[in-house]
This record gives sequence, structure tokens and C-alpha cells, in this order.
Amino acid sequence: MPNRSQAMPTIRILQVEDSELDAELVLAELEADGIPHEARLVDDEAGYLAALKEFDPHIVLSDLSVPGFSGQRALELLRERDEDLPFIFVSATLGEEAAIEALRKGATDYILKQNPARLASAVRRALAEVDARKASRRAEAELLRAQRFESLAMLAGGLSHDLRNLLQPLLLAGDSLQDYQDDPRLARLGKLVRDCGKRGLDMVHSMLSFARGARRAEQVRLGALFNAFGLLMQGSVPRAVAMELAIDDPELSFEGNHTELQQCLLNLCLNAIQAMPDGGKLRIEASQTRLDVEFFRPEEQTRDGRYLCISVIDTGPGMDQDVLQHLFEPFFTTKESGTGLGLLSCKRIVASHGGVMRVDSNPGSGSRFDLYIPLDELVADATSLNDLEGLEGSAERVLVVVEEAGQLSILADTLDTWGYQAHASQSGAAALQWIEAGGLPDLVVLDADMSLLTGVRTLAALVDHGYQGGVILLARPDAPPDLQELPPLEHLHVIDKPITTLALLRALRKALGGAGAGGVA
Repeated sequence: MPNRSQAMPTIRILQVEDSELDAELVLAELEADGIPHEARLVDDEAGYLAALKEFDPHIVLSDLSVPGFSGQRALELLRERDEDLPFIFVSATLGEEAAIEALRKGATDYILKQNPARLASAVRRALAEVDARKASRRAEAELLRAQRFESLAMLAGGLSHDLRNLLQPLLLAGDSLQDYQDDPRLARLGKLVRDCGKRGLDMVHSMLSFARGARRAEQVRLGALFNAFGLLMQGSVPRAVAMELAIDDPELSFEGNHTELQQCLLNLCLNAIQAMPDGGKLRIEASQTRLDVEFFRPEEQTRDGRYLCISVIDTGPGMDQDVLQHLFEPFFTTKESGTGLGLLSCKRIVASHGGVMRVDSNPGSGSRFDLYIPLDELVADATSLNDLEGLEGSAERVLVVVEEAGQLSILADTLDTWGYQAHASQSGAAALQWIEAGGLPDLVVLDADMSLLTGVRTLAALVDHGYQGGVILLARPDAPPDLQELPPLEHLHVIDKPITTLALLRALRKALGGAGAGGVA
């Protein structure tokens, strides 16, 4: 009895047959079983090859013997082009040995014309097996992709530590050079050094966040998002494609998820690049705009106001209306090896930000994807030397314990410049020797990532020696220190590194304000 429990879409059947009557009998079997179909009949090699390309069949039903052509040749030609497309022999002359040989060479099944009752079930099973294999490949591809990202996360975690150590001197030295207002050249150099260090730090945070798949809401700075995205795209843009990034306001910040937005931009840009194999232009731009109620579609949440519009524009072949109608359907793809999930993920990411997505494309006119993100609050990053006023020290003794010589030197020099008496120790053991000889300091600045005696263990040893004053512990945001082995400390401040001069001086004043001189709480 025909299985009609699930409606089938119309399938395209390519028949290799020299008898129109036999071809009609085969189709009648399928029609009787309720299989909707569209068929094309060919009886020579040229017509067969043309039909494979133009008709794009879901399945091939072929006689074994066709004058001037053969089913075996048809199978061979198909397998050279497609290893999955089902191919069923429907023949009156297929013996057992020939059938086994056909299956060995890639045929899906064989049916005798004298006994066609099994044809419909064979077609259904063959199509189901193809769908299952494709789904399995998609799952395998997603698993491999997840494994690659896991490896990237491990690599990014290791690199971020080294990069932060390299960036720390740039941030502090830049602020120190800016203080030379009587020498404009040094002041300009200081600003350049500090800006480069800050930009590098933004990139480190962005890459680490992307690699680890962070899901938290955060303040996303538009310039940092585009800088990190440009860095990620460097190895993916072929020479024939000219990529341009354009931002109206790099300092614009908004509430969002840095990781997900980068993923969305990567998906859209990689799609655009693949659509331009012969080259073209790719432009990613960002600007503010205002949307009215009339802009939104009935199924969308109406939210008029100010929006950030991020656009991905390419000069590729464009898309027709049929493709646009299916663009956001799961597993719909125009690529041979695509999963069809990229654009759907982009739409969900934009929606999770409270925004909407628009697509404009026509054949021969390229494509444009616009992502509209609502801007509830605009936050500017405006830190200047004026913010440093009132943060000078009064000759307080500060013990600085950092293993890396360059960081240690610049930290100590910065503190000396701002009125503190800094003593530099390159290890926990050296710090303990110093307090035994010179007494307890007013404040301690420690690097949490020292290899021989960690910052936490050094601090525990200092406490054992009677230190109870303020502590600034410099730590990586992705690897917070384990403080369980420490006794309760009232004036312990854990600060992300690399640290800027402003953050360092504020932390110093806060720590000193809550702890008495000489380490007495």
C-alpha cells in the first residue's frame, strides 16, 4: 500500500530510455504510489549530459541497453560528476552478475521491468538515503568547525597572555610621553604609542572573545569591532577582491555581543567573496540612522528611534527573487558544500540585539545586506590627561613585583613620575628580601602570572610577614587568579591587564585611601 503519510515535494526524474512506452509505464508506477514528479526523457550521451546540467535531476532511472548509448556509460558519467545522486537501473535484461557489477560501480538499485512493483519504494528509499547522507555530512562539517574553533580558542588564550605583556609598556609609555607638553613632538609620539597600544588591546580582547564564543552582553565599541574584524579577514580576502571598511564614528559604543556580531559579519563577507570568484568590490560600512514605524514589517517588533546600520555590499552576480524568497530557510544554500545556516544565524543574531535585517539584490547588480542595531545609549570613550589631575602621589613607598623586565621598568618609572617611591622586584623572593631589609611598603603592585612564585603566593608570603596594606593584583581577564589560599584581605584590588596609566593611578589612590601607611589597615 502506498505510503502517503508524509507529503513529498515534486522530484525531477531523468530517464535514460529509448522506448517511450516503457518510460510511461515507469512513471505510471510512481504516479500510482503518489510520488509527485517531473520527468525528462533522453536516449543519447549528448542529451544526457545536457539534462544533468540544465534539468538538475533528483534521481536517474536508466535502461541498461540503449542504442548508441548504455546505462553503464550513463552511470559512469554521473559518478564522475556526483557521487550522491541516486541512479536506478530499470531494465528487462539485467542478470544477477550484471546487477552486482552495477551496484559495485555506484548504482543505487536495480528494478526489472517485468516486476516494477518495487520501483516506487526503491525511489523513496534512494532519495531518503541521499538526504540522510547530506545531513550526516553537514553534522560532520559542523563538528569539524567546532573542533577548529576549540583549537583556535586554545591558541588565542596562549597568545593573549604574551600580547598583553607586549602591550603593557605601550600603554604606560604613551601616557608618560604625552606629559611632555613643552615638547610637541614627544607629546604627539606619546599619543601615537598609546593609541597603538589601546588598539592592539581591543584586538586582543576581540579575537579572544570571538575564539571562545562569548555570549555575554557588553559595551561594543564600533572601531574595535571593525579593527578586529579586519584583522580576522586579512587571510581570507583574495587579491582580486578589493575590501573597504568605512565607519562614521569609530568611538560609538552600544550594548551588544562582540562575538556574535563578528560572526555575522564574517558569514556575510565570506558569502560575498565566494560569490565573486573573478574578483570585485566588497564594502563594509557603518553609520547612524533613524527608523520610523513605517520601516518595520508586520511580523517585526516596531521600535522607532536611532539605529546603527552596518552594511555589507558586494559587486557580485546578485540574486533573483526565487533565491531571495528562500534565503533565510534552514539548509537552503546555493553552494555545493554549504550548510545553509549562515544567513539564518545572522538574522537570529541581529534579532537578539533587538534589530532587523534587510537584503537588497538583483541579478547583475550585486547584493547589499543591512543590519540595523538599536542605539539606546551612546557611550564615548573620552579619556584624556585631564582625567589624571589630582591622582599624584605623596612619596608613598610602592613595591612593584613583576617578572617581565620591560613591564617592571615602565611600571616603576610611571609611579616615580607621578610622585611615588617605587621599588622594583623581579620575583616574589626578591620582594620578600626587600621588605626584610627595608620594612613594609605603603602599597604593593603584583603581577598574578609570575612563573616561579605567583602573585597570589607572593602576596600570601607578604601577609605572613605582617603586610596588611592595599594590594593591586594585575591579572588576565580570561584567567582570574585563585584567591582561596589567601586570608581575607580588605583592600585587595584585582585589575585587568594591561593597565592604563589612568586605571593604575585611580587604583593606587583607592587602595591607599582605604589602607593606612606602612601596611597598617
